[in-house]
Amino acid sequence: MAHLIFIGDMLVSGFMVVVAVWLFWRTDDEQISKVAQIPLQDEGDA
Repeated sequence: MAHLIFIGDMLVSGFMVVVAVWLFWRTDDEQISKVAQIPLQDEGDA
């Protein structure tokens, strides 16, 4: 049973990594920079 849970966890983790890489590759550098600035700009407003 532990092997089944481990394999399931690995499949879910692999899926999340693939989605993150896919999203990173399909966006351009300018859009990534804008999104990365959001937390920094929020701190300045507080």
